[in-house]
Amino acid sequence: MNEALRKSVESVVFKKIAEAATFLKSDAFVIGGYVRDQILGRACKDIDIVTSGDGIELANKTAELLKVKKVSVFKTFGTAMFQYRDWQVEFVGARKESYSSDSRNPKVSPGTLEDDQNRRDFTINAMAISLQKSDFGQLIDPFNGIEDLESGIIRTPQNPDITFADDPLRMMRAIRFAAQLNFQILPETFEAIKRNSSRIHIITMERISEELNKIIMTEKPSAGFYLLDKTGLLDLIFPVFTALKGAEYVDGKGHKDNFKHTLEVLDRIAPNTNNLWLRWSALLHDIAKPVTRRFEPTTGWTFHGHEFRGMKMIPAIFAHLKLPLNEKMKYVQKMVLLHLRPIVLAEDIVTDSAIRRLLMDAGDDIDDLMTLCEADITSKNQAKVQRYMANFELVRAKLKEIEAKDNLRNWQPPVSGEIIMEAFGIEPGRQVGVIKNAIREAILEGSIHNNFEEAYQLMLTEGQSLGLTAKNQ
Repeated sequence: MNEALRKSVESVVFKKIAEAATFLKSDAFVIGGYVRDQILGRACKDIDIVTSGDGIELANKTAELLKVKKVSVFKTFGTAMFQYRDWQVEFVGARKESYSSDSRNPKVSPGTLEDDQNRRDFTINAMAISLQKSDFGQLIDPFNGIEDLESGIIRTPQNPDITFADDPLRMMRAIRFAAQLNFQILPETFEAIKRNSSRIHIITMERISEELNKIIMTEKPSAGFYLLDKTGLLDLIFPVFTALKGAEYVDGKGHKDNFKHTLEVLDRIAPNTNNLWLRWSALLHDIAKPVTRRFEPTTGWTFHGHEFRGMKMIPAIFAHLKLPLNEKMKYVQKMVLLHLRPIVLAEDIVTDSAIRRLLMDAGDDIDDLMTLCEADITSKNQAKVQRYMANFELVRAKLKEIEAKDNLRNWQPPVSGEIIMEAFGIEPGRQVGVIKNAIREAILEGSIHNNFEEAYQLMLTEGQSLGLTAKNQ
């Protein structure tokens, strides 16, 4: 949507909201993230409206004026929302809140705009714009949120200890906003997060992971993770990740701090992908190093098999964080399992056979895997980095060449087990597996091409060597 059309749509939406509020004899205000982002010049397609009247009633009347047919109503929360072109507009009545110590779900009662602003999480999210005819467009900013925006500061409107004790998810949100906007958390606000970090246990892991995902998707995700670590939150919500911290030395031989290395990899991959699950793959690629770490006097520190162990750990990590246990998790598992393969290729002579095996195993995710591997080169030795990157270019070129010739992405055997059993009149068993594996290896080694005719002929030959006779011979 171009700028002129955007302003036109906003103007229509706000005018119709004002018209509806006048009809209902209530006041209406734009509040929160939309106001913040407009001042910052950031794109925002979510508009939050607070009214002195009934939010659901105002939503329905505005929808009628805009000729919007569908309004989603949430009576329990007194909210309603609808979609208008690219905009999502949500309405709620002004309210005040009170909390109990064991829940972030407040007791809600009707209130004024002032009450509603008082309950907001941060000063930069408490600003409102009037939609009343008498002062249409006036900024209402009781906590000097605009000054905090200009200064790049995150702070709470009220006592931060009360703010975070009432709703501990706000601690995660403070860090997320600091990471997204490249802002500083006010020292007294930051100390309050540290003091109240243990309260995070009353928040569902689903909500925590929503914030983690938003931090992972920032331009420099490490900023958010270092803040989570310094406040003590990271160890409470993701202890398997903080286990990566530290560099250990024996007999003068040490290994790198895999916590810092992982966050550097995450930062390096961020400019190259908006795929959340590829970023998760970067975050988890070395997750098994603490459990596979061994010191060998002759070679020093080793992490043998950490890619395989890491792949095995991911289902438990995803289950703990309430992340999806579906193809997204399997994708991350694949990336973690394979993340060393292109690096090994880049260290050695790139053979066609090795490239075929990588293509067969990675399938359509080969480009993502290469992006992860390139991000994983964090050496401070520039000559070494340049050598790896040059070799990765060779690997990429070889991948394109082999793929064009052999078509091995998401490979399926050209001769299936059913065809083998039918050809020789045999039942499922070891012989079928031996023949299938022989065909696979021959294709990988380049002995035959990846097509039915050559694979079928090899099947007949392998069958004869096993004492089998084809039915049509």
